Amino acid sequence: MKFICKSLIATVYFYLFIFGIETTVYANTEEDIGKKVDEYISRYVKMKQFNGCILIARNGQILVKKGFGMANYEHNIPNEPKIKFRLASLTKQFTAIAILQLEEKGLLDVNDTLSKYIPDYPRGNEIKLYHLLTHTSGIPDHAELDDFNKERRAFHYDIKETISKFKNKQLEFSPGEKFKYSNSGYILLGYIIEKVTGELYEKYIELSILKPLNMNNSGYEHPEEIIIDRASGYTIKGDKIKNAKYRDMSNAHASGALYSTIEDLYVLDRALYTEKLLKKDALKKMFTPFKDNYGYGWGIVDIFNRTFVGHNGETEGFRTNITRFINDDVCIIVLSNFEQAPVGKISIDLAAIVFGENYTLLRIREIIDVDPKIYNDYIGDYEIQPNFILTISKENDGLFCKATGQDKLEIHPESQTKFFFKEVDAQISFIKNKEGKVEKLILYQSGREIQAKKIK
Repeated sequence: MKFICKSLIATVYFYLFIFGIETTVYANTEEDIGKKVDEYISRYVKMKQFNGCILIARNGQILVKKGFGMANYEHNIPNEPKIKFRLASLTKQFTAIAILQLEEKGLLDVNDTLSKYIPDYPRGNEIKLYHLLTHTSGIPDHAELDDFNKERRAFHYDIKETISKFKNKQLEFSPGEKFKYSNSGYILLGYIIEKVTGELYEKYIELSILKPLNMNNSGYEHPEEIIIDRASGYTIKGDKIKNAKYRDMSNAHASGALYSTIEDLYVLDRALYTEKLLKKDALKKMFTPFKDNYGYGWGIVDIFNRTFVGHNGETEGFRTNITRFINDDVCIIVLSNFEQAPVGKISIDLAAIVFGENYTLLRIREIIDVDPKIYNDYIGDYEIQPNFILTISKENDGLFCKATGQDKLEIHPESQTKFFFKEVDAQISFIKNKEGKVEKLILYQSGREIQAKKIK
């Protein structure tokens, strides 16, 4: 459930002050940080908003390394540091590293045009490799095309077939003009890596990144392969934990097909302080913002008066995040096998715990008994913005909310006029006018209050 229109950076790195208990802490010791993290995360676990593994490190020392909930509910297998999670878009950092390695070897240049590698690509002479790396190419995101949800999520497509799905689509803007997140660019980068090296993308990543760092619990996911200690992905429907929809991750290729553990990702973090993978000039290039605080496969943002680089990942059943405060040598890795887990917010709050900054504890919300007849006043359509409507409906003495293009979810009363979602940390208040008629609602989510006028 999304509701709020999001940019990548805003979703992952916007520091949230939402309903809860605001607490100022100065957690300097490992023990103190551990206690604060347990207190903080336990509320998300109780509200079924987090399930997964967390690693926090400072100055090369691991302060927290822990699993929460279950890696597999059917077989009662708990989450622990060795559990492997789908990385989704955290794959993009590996792709960016690979491109820069090949540039260092003289096999390509980020200023090369796309047409050098795919001669018949429309307007390929205008699109540079750095445009693909920085999501500024204007190429539509293939994951937003209609056929993606219909078949390409579940059925295997090789990389050339995937490229054919967006190759002839009109550019959304001129290359370099603006930032718009697009998985298509990283699909093309994966193809270029294969064309330049003469080997599969997954093989190049294995030989040039994973093996040199002994990241032995990381790899490229194929649906037919058995991966020991792999987490299952889940979604939350009301009070129920459900299996997430099936996804063939190999279709995500260089934009999202890798899996890893919190321990292996921390190995990557340590390597990026050295020249094991890339020289200093290439590292600087990778972590330099181009547009909208995005570099080569990494977001670069200031918070708490500190600079960090990071990224999130989203796919069926999984949410992932890595946050690196590179001038403070602090790394926070959050991998979840609940697809509603707010890993971006969690990561920033965990950073607040480490740095002794303000953060909020999630409020434990309780359902109260109300007369279902009051729901009749709330039924209708509420406009957040043109063509984006929240539809409130009543079914079997329950109240439901459906946002345009999203699933219908039940909302639960905590007062006569205020309701909350169980699947996500969001609430709705219904506002009446002087005549006692409902005229609007207010959606509380991500630290924002969004008003929606009743239009029907």
